[in-house]
Amino acid sequence: MSSMAEVEEVAHEEQHLEKRVKKKGKHDKPKPWDDDPNIDRWTVERFDPASNPTGMLDRSEFSTLFPQYREKYLQESWPRIESALKEYGVACELNLVKGSMTVSTTRKTRDPYIIVKARDLIKLLSRSVPAPQAIKILDDEVQCDIIKIANLVRNRERFVKRRQRLVGPNSSTLKALEILTNCYILVQGSTVAAMGPFKGLKQIRKIVEDCVQNKMHPVYHIKELMIKKELQKDPALATESWDRFLPTFKKKNVKQKKPKSKEKKPYTPFPPPQPPSKIDLQLESGEYFMSDKKKSEKKWQEKQEKQTEKSTENKRKRDASFLPPEEPVNNKSNNSEDGKSDITELTYSLKSKTKELKKQKKTHERVNAEDYIAAPSADKPSKKSKKIRD
Repeated sequence: MSSMAEVEEVAHEEQHLEKRVKKKGKHDKPKPWDDDPNIDRWTVERFDPASNPTGMLDRSEFSTLFPQYREKYLQESWPRIESALKEYGVACELNLVKGSMTVSTTRKTRDPYIIVKARDLIKLLSRSVPAPQAIKILDDEVQCDIIKIANLVRNRERFVKRRQRLVGPNSSTLKALEILTNCYILVQGSTVAAMGPFKGLKQIRKIVEDCVQNKMHPVYHIKELMIKKELQKDPALATESWDRFLPTFKKKNVKQKKPKSKEKKPYTPFPPPQPPSKIDLQLESGEYFMSDKKKSEKKWQEKQEKQTEKSTENKRKRDASFLPPEEPVNNKSNNSEDGKSDITELTYSLKSKTKELKKQKKTHERVNAEDYIAAPSADKPSKKSKKIRD
């Protein structure tokens, strides 16, 4: 009997499994609209209130806190926010005592997702996004992302530098990112608020995280996005890989200065000697046993000695300004022995030269010029004598 019961149980289980499989396969059947080329599955259809005529079954509510410096601005722009939410049947409340904003559904609410959009609206307002820009989040095509960047860096100075790197000079980096991603970006405090399509928000999150974590500079991301934008225009490259066109940036690790290692002292098992206390020093000097009168006299004497030392030092500094500057000393004394030998040689050579000059002068005085002039011969008569004869 037991064997028969077991067989029946197994058969029952198999039938149950067959039923499950059949039920699962029922939903996997091809539908007539699967291969319809006229249907675009990526478009977000605008919500029609006629599709939900009865409204919401239960009340949904979201609230968020805002900083104190935003209180005045929110108070001024609250009527505009209230009127924008009223169109979608959403109630909103500004509590200045608690410092909070609250949004909730009403009986007039028809769109079930609008409460999530209203929640994003109050989040953006608390992160210093202007009210006209924040109200755009209520459109179906616009999404938002609030990126927290404070926890990505521990050092405060590095965090401020990297946040400024993301903004760029005169907000030029942010403007370039806004144009390339079709998103609105606002850097405020420890968060980055972004509004736009899903694709742009995904790109911005990666760029912000890479910048704050020091993985890649935003300028390189901008170059990459510009190349991709140009490649999108070419339909021939739609099915090809773009890796050969995109630049590859290698991170250059700058060598940091190594901290100077302190010399380790030799290990000794004994602790260092205990410094003497104030009472021990007084016992050594004998001051501990002195009376209060003598102690005060000693202190006064020490004070007087310090004053005299200080006054003499100040006087010396004042007198130093009246002293004449020292004249430069010749370095002849250092080379005295070498100098003496050189001087003797010079004097000897000068004396010898003067003697030679004197001898030459004497020889010039003794010379007679007539000795060197040739005398006229007696045979040849002169011209004057010839004339007289004639």
